[in-house]
Amino acid sequence: MARTDTQQTVVVTGASAGIGRATAAMFAARGARVALLARGRTGLEAAAAEVRQAGGQALPIVTDMAEPDQVEEAARRVEEELGPVDIWVNNAFTAAFGRFTDLSPEEFLQATRSTYLGYVHGTRAALTRMLPRDRGTVVQVGSALAYRGVPLQSAYCGAKHAIQGFTESVRCELLHDKSQVRITMVQMPAVNTPQFTWLRTHLPRHAQPVPPIYQPEIAARAVLRAADHPRRREYWVGASTVATLLANAVVPGLLDRYLARTGFDSQQTDAFAPTGGDGNLFDPADEKEEFGAHGVFDSQAHAVSPQQWASRHHLGKAVAAAGFTGAGYALLRRHAAT
Repeated sequence: MARTDTQQTVVVTGASAGIGRATAAMFAARGARVALLARGRTGLEAAAAEVRQAGGQALPIVTDMAEPDQVEEAARRVEEELGPVDIWVNNAFTAAFGRFTDLSPEEFLQATRSTYLGYVHGTRAALTRMLPRDRGTVVQVGSALAYRGVPLQSAYCGAKHAIQGFTESVRCELLHDKSQVRITMVQMPAVNTPQFTWLRTHLPRHAQPVPPIYQPEIAARAVLRAADHPRRREYWVGASTVATLLANAVVPGLLDRYLARTGFDSQQTDAFAPTGGDGNLFDPADEKEEFGAHGVFDSQAHAVSPQQWASRHHLGKAVAAAGFTGAGYALLRRHAAT
């Protein structure tokens, strides 16, 4: 089990907004020393101020996770200024929304470099330091889309699938070596983050997460639990994640047809998409403006998750398997047939 005392040194990537920012603040509330890695200086400094206000020590480092040399240098600074890394949370990503055929090769490559390879670079920097000490935990912030692809997010889904396979491979290697270093993954539902305001989009209308939407603090609590109990290989957050993954395991073809019918409208609001902006795909959106942990869907987002409570009490998957599979199967059959 990871240390939960005030001497923890924690690295959070993508810490300037969204889940990363909420996670950094929660670790800080436990008195941790928190290194915050992100590309946008203004958002990063605002997140660092929140960490200090919460009671933690903050070290903001402007870092592009797509660049392995920058990630390695950031890790070196963390250990030099804060001490040995106990927990490394990979969370940073960029995305481009739209049909696959509307995305340019450059857009797809950049989303893959920042998201998938960013996790690879972060994991390498963490293991380089943890393995000689034979302790430490890497937490991968994943998504239900690591198992189930949806339309309009081919680059993001591809990256999350890749992270899932990469993490399983590394976990097996650690188990083979009988290492005490742990790696675990947290599969997230739709979360109310600034992602949907600043992403690169080819959609005619404003992008939105597929309801139900959860607040980033729910996701952050799951990350902390994973860090404290890393022997569990994976955590599922939110009833929608449980239902999606179970349905995909049982009736993937029906889920294909259901998402083909509903996935375009459910990922767009009624408002027109912003024009003239490139989003944060190639450059940070919070270089001069900071956005905070929450996105623009506060009125729709859930602040509590009964599924998360059940999971903490070891009831989550067992209870969900009966209820969600039956209900999800009936729902998918109805929508796919119409």
